[in-house]
Amino acid sequence: MSVARTILSRSLRRSVKSFFRPQLSRTLSTNILDSGLPDVSIPSTSIPEFVFSKCEKYDHFTAIECGITGRKYTYGEIISKSKNLSRALRKKLGLKDGDVVAVLLPNVPEFPLVTLGVLHANLIVTTLNPVYTQDEIYRQLSDSLTKVLITTPDLLPTVNQITHKFDYTLPVVTIKTRQNQSIYNTIDFREFVDKGQELSEVPNKTTSEDVAFLPYSSGTTGLPKGVQLTHRNVVANLCQMPEVQIFEPATTNHQDVVPGVAPMAHIFGFFMNTFLVLANGGQIVTLPKFTPNEYLDVLKTHKVTALLAAPPTILFLTQNSMVKKTDLGAVRTVFSGGAHLSTIDQEKFVEKMGTHLCVLQGYGLTETLSVTANSPQFNVKGSIGRPLPNTLVKIVDPEGHSLGANSSGELLIKGPQVMRGYLNRPEETQKALVDGWFRSGDVGHYDDDGFFFITDRFKELIKVKGFSVAPAELEEVIKRFGGVEDAAVIGVANSRYGEVPRAYVVLKKDERVDVEGLEKYVKGQVAEYKQLRGGVEVVDVIPKSSSGKILRRELKNDYEKKCTGSGK
Repeated sequence: MSVARTILSRSLRRSVKSFFRPQLSRTLSTNILDSGLPDVSIPSTSIPEFVFSKCEKYDHFTAIECGITGRKYTYGEIISKSKNLSRALRKKLGLKDGDVVAVLLPNVPEFPLVTLGVLHANLIVTTLNPVYTQDEIYRQLSDSLTKVLITTPDLLPTVNQITHKFDYTLPVVTIKTRQNQSIYNTIDFREFVDKGQELSEVPNKTTSEDVAFLPYSSGTTGLPKGVQLTHRNVVANLCQMPEVQIFEPATTNHQDVVPGVAPMAHIFGFFMNTFLVLANGGQIVTLPKFTPNEYLDVLKTHKVTALLAAPPTILFLTQNSMVKKTDLGAVRTVFSGGAHLSTIDQEKFVEKMGTHLCVLQGYGLTETLSVTANSPQFNVKGSIGRPLPNTLVKIVDPEGHSLGANSSGELLIKGPQVMRGYLNRPEETQKALVDGWFRSGDVGHYDDDGFFFITDRFKELIKVKGFSVAPAELEEVIKRFGGVEDAAVIGVANSRYGEVPRAYVVLKKDERVDVEGLEKYVKGQVAEYKQLRGGVEVVDVIPKSSSGKILRRELKNDYEKKCTGSGK
C-alpha cells in the first residue's frame, strides 16, 4: 500500500509542506545537517512559566482525567494546585533551591500537577518507574540525594522497605487514587496542597539554565545515571515541536484527546504525553498501566484524536482481533516513539486502520529529550526524518570524522535540547559530549535528500517495549547469585517485546547452578521488563577483548546462528 495516499488534515499538510522542503540542509556541504528551516525563538523562561502561559488560554478546559475513576482537573486547577504545592514544599517541608523531589507514580491525573509544582518551587524532579524493585528505587533515591518522595498507597509497601536506610528522615507524600485508602502515616497529598493555598508565595528565582529534570539513563553503557535536563532544554524542545504538527492547538470548537498510556516516568511519556499535550491545550486520559480492555474503552468512550504509542502498542492494535477500524475512527494522528517501528509494521497498521491516519515516527534519547528527528510522512520508508529546527546532526566514523551521504557511522546531535551532563559523572559526561555534540551510540546514515536512517546500535542497551535495559545492571545482579563466576547479558529479538535480555553465565569451579532458580532470583531483584525472558545459557568462558570488555557481538552472532540452524 502506498503511504503517499495518507490523508492529512489541512494544518498537518501545511506543516509537512514547510518541514520537508525539497532543498537540502543548509550545511550539507560540511557533512553536518540541519532541518532546512529557520531557527525558532527560545524564551529564557522556566518550564512552569512557559506551560502556564499556554494553559491560561484553556482555563476551563479539562486538562487531564483518569480513564478508570473519572478523577479530573481543569487547566485552571492544574495552575492553581501546582502553585499551592510549590508553596507547601518550600514552607512546610523546608526545601531549598535545587533540592530533589522523587516522583514514584503510575500515570495518574496528578502527575503533571506534581511535576509543575515541584519545578515552580525551583526544585528538581527525578522520576522513577513504579515497577522498580526496592533495590532499584533505593539506588536512584540515594544517588540523586532525594529530599522528598511523592507516591501512591499501592507503592507504600515497597517504599516502607527502604526509607529506614537513609541517615535522614525522608518525608513521603501520598496521593490517594481510591477512597478509603490507608496512607500509612505519610503526608496526605490533597491536604498538603490545600495547606499551600494558605501560604504566601515563594519568590521564584528559577533561571532557564537551572536543572529541572533528573531522569535516569544508562547512556550507552553502565549502570543508570542521572541525566541533567535544564528548563531551557525542555522549553527549547517545546518550541521546536510545532514544526511537526502532532497536535492541533485547542480552540472553542476543538480539543485533542490523547490517551496517557506511555509511562510518564519515562522521557517519552512525560515530555510527549504530558508537557507537549498541555502546551497545546489537549486533554490527557490516563491509565495507570496498559490493559487491552481499558485501553480500548478509552479509545471508544473519549473519542481519542491522537495516539502516542510505543511499537508494542502499535502491534497490539494491528494484531489483536478485538481491535476494529472503528475504534480509531476519531484518531487523526499516531506518533510512535520509544523504539524503532519497522516499515512493515507501519504498513500493516495503516492497512488495517485506514489511510486517513497520519503516522509519525520520532527519534530521541533521554539525554536529548524525546525528539531530535521526526518523520511526518511515510514516503521515505524506514527514515526517522530530518533534524528539528535549531538542531544539527552528523554521522562520524570511529576517528570522529564527519561522513557524507549514504555512509554509515555513529549519529551525533547538537542542539538546545541536549542535556547538561550526567550527575556527578564528569568522566562519563566527557565521553558522551564531545565539543557540544552528544554521541548517541546509534549507527545510521543519511540519504542524498538529508533523511536519516538508524541501522544498528553501538550502545549496549537492550530495548524492551521501549524501555532501556543496561546489560551491566543485570550482570551485577546475576554475579551475586551463588555459584556464578562471571556473566554477560545481550538483547535478543522477540516478536512481543522487541528485544529481551538473555544471559550467559560461567560457573565457579565444581559448582552447579539451577537455571530456573537463577531466573527466579533475577526476577525478584529487577523490574518486570528487565527479566531474563531470552533465557540463560551456561558457557565455559565469556568472550572478552584484551582490555576486558565483553564482546557482546560474538555472543549475539552465536545466538543468531543457533536460531537459524534450529529454524527459530
